[in-house]
Amino acid sequence: MGDTKPARMAKSRGLITDTEQDRISGEADVNDAKRYQAVSRVRRRIREQLPGEVEMLKEHHPELLEELRDVVCEEADE
Repeated sequence: MGDTKPARMAKSRGLITDTEQDRISGEADVNDAKRYQAVSRVRRRIREQLPGEVEMLKEHHPELLEELRDVVCEEADE
């Protein structure tokens, strides 16, 4: 049998799927077109979905929005 990559434990998806993460990070041996597609899908989520989710949190659960900001801003500061 060939080499197999160990299966990852299932987890809920955040902004980036496991496949997209592998392609963007270079862990997946894929061509540039597939890597570009992964980047494009993530970029589209950031621009089209995330703003609406932020607004929903702002209105319905500001504490969660603050947690999101803490994570995003903390990462940006490093």
